[in-house]
Amino acid sequence: MSLESVKAFLAERAPDVAVIELPVSTATVAEAAAGHGVEPAQIAKTLSLRVGERRFLLVTGGVARLDNRKAKAAFGGKVSMLSAEEVVAVTGHPVGGVCPFGLASALPIYCDVSLRAFAEVVPAAGSTHSAVRIDPVRMADLVGAEWIDVCQAPGEGS
Repeated sequence: MSLESVKAFLAERAPDVAVIELPVSTATVAEAAAGHGVEPAQIAKTLSLRVGERRFLLVTGGVARLDNRKAKAAFGGKVSMLSAEEVVAVTGHPVGGVCPFGLASALPIYCDVSLRAFAEVVPAAGSTHSAVRIDPVRMADLVGAEWIDVCQAPGEGS
């Protein structure tokens, strides 16, 4: 169902963006980078987060690390990850296939500025074996995401 919801979303809003399905798992950043022949930083990982009862998605570069201080300031409180069950319930996507496309429920979506380092990023597409290749600015536009700076700079500690 999740892969189908992503395909339906893209067919309606970006019919030129093809879903790539691989015979191997792309559930982790390392697997996705190897499977798609890109650097791990080019993988657009989608984090399912919450502050209190507010749930939202944050899409970051594959090697980017959340900066707790920046995130707390930007999101108005301590950020925590959703459980795997909550992820499926609110996104409709399994862990390892979460993306900002074809969501089961409307969620605020943020894109970290770390994605802007690339002309093309590779987010998942609703399953642990699928992804798309897309310009990060276009991806953000398609899903109505807000650009935000909440990750550590390379080489920076939290």
